[in-house]
Amino acid sequence: MFRIRLSRTCLLAGFALTAVATWTQLAATTLPAQTISPEEQRGIDRDIAQHIGDAPANPGPKARLSASMKPAATRAAMRKVADWELLHGQPYFDRAWTSSALYTGFMAASVALDDPQYRDAMQAMAEKFHWELQSEAPNADDQSVAQTYLELNLLKPAPEKIEPTRAALDRLLAGEAAPIPEVQAKIPWWWCDALFMAPPVWSRMYAATHDTKYLNYIDRHWWETSDLLYDRQRHLYYRDITYLQKTGAHGQPVFWSRGNGWVMAGIARTLEYIPQDEPDRGRYEQQLSEMAAAVVAIQDERSGLWHSDLLDPDDYPQPETSGSAFITFALAWGVNHGLLDSATYRPVIEKAWRGLLSQIYADGRLGNIQQTGAAPAHYLPSSSYDYGVGAFLLAGAQVELLSEHSASHNKRHAP
Repeated sequence: MFRIRLSRTCLLAGFALTAVATWTQLAATTLPAQTISPEEQRGIDRDIAQHIGDAPANPGPKARLSASMKPAATRAAMRKVADWELLHGQPYFDRAWTSSALYTGFMAASVALDDPQYRDAMQAMAEKFHWELQSEAPNADDQSVAQTYLELNLLKPAPEKIEPTRAALDRLLAGEAAPIPEVQAKIPWWWCDALFMAPPVWSRMYAATHDTKYLNYIDRHWWETSDLLYDRQRHLYYRDITYLQKTGAHGQPVFWSRGNGWVMAGIARTLEYIPQDEPDRGRYEQQLSEMAAAVVAIQDERSGLWHSDLLDPDDYPQPETSGSAFITFALAWGVNHGLLDSATYRPVIEKAWRGLLSQIYADGRLGNIQQTGAAPAHYLPSSSYDYGVGAFLLAGAQVELLSEHSASHNKRHAP
């Protein structure tokens, strides 16, 4: 395992401590134990071997963080988690989707914390890989690192930052395609996670080039994925077509927390660079609004978070941090951008953010992140993986804006 716990000086002296600490102690004593199956353990072991994260038996005590929603408290929590992840993860930076999701959070943290170290780490990563993707005809996962390449280019444009990605996207436009598993739909974005991985790349390429062919590609393929996987009654996404008829232990359809978090966050990050007058923009906004209402109705009353299986908290009793953080990001982004009603959603966001704070350990580890996979699963409370940290930082960057979003809306937004 690559993570080594280091003691740190508390960054939050002076903030109120009682509320979150008390809630964390209560949660720790009341959550039932989960049984990790041999298959789940093999997945955990694989992720550890690939340096995506780890799940130690004894991660140490939880952090004592302020429950305040003031920006300073939010920034302190973000910095604690970001610094721990940067220290432990940077030696293993790659171009896999897991790392790519982390990078989106580092870019957002650099803005929210007004600290260039996270952006500088992203610049170094991009230069290491020569601004290139992992494959010539990349699937959505292999495209995802270009979100960070393109954001760096938008800050300081240079042809070498976008040309490899532009060439790859143009090959896809010309008809090249990544392989698709035999049992899956024969469309580029055949799994719901893809809606976070790829569309934000294409919208950022539009922002860099002003060529509408990149927006047209999003419109064509987003809605074919939606037509297949979006449940129009429940307003949630199935992970892929193999889940359309599956049910859980209690007969409910299987809606994966992280899968739906991927989609909601993908809508927000795609909309960030779609023009206000784009004809299909309203469809994305409507879908985000529908999904927001759906997840609010199933938010856990006690933890403020969401379970790995959104409709089955009995079999998956622990909160799941990565899906919850992506959902929190999307809700806060929606409020900050005037798409979601503040009076309705702010209490939900505040409860979720406090729940996320309760997953932070004293050294900065962010726990209760489900290992990689395609469906709900079980995991240790200490379980920490890089993509979940990216989700947390995205959420924090938007939560930090909540208390002042009316004044700051036209000044800056985290990407």
